[in-house]
Amino acid sequence: MRNTVFRKLMANEFGQVRGEMIARDHVMSGLGGRTADEALEAGFPAKEVWLAVCDAFDVPAQRR
Repeated sequence: MRNTVFRKLMANEFGQVRGEMIARDHVMSGLGGRTADEALEAGFPAKEVWLAVCDAFDVPAQRR
């Protein structure tokens, strides 16, 4: 998964503004205490970051 696909999934699931806020501000234990943006910058695969967001926000399986 590319970062652009990750951003599109975030916007589709949470809305553009809220998706950006979550990626920037929400620290997730599934990402080692990082935000999504920090995890992507640290080299985590975008798919792994997306799945961590899905777990943190209980995104239904059909939208993962």
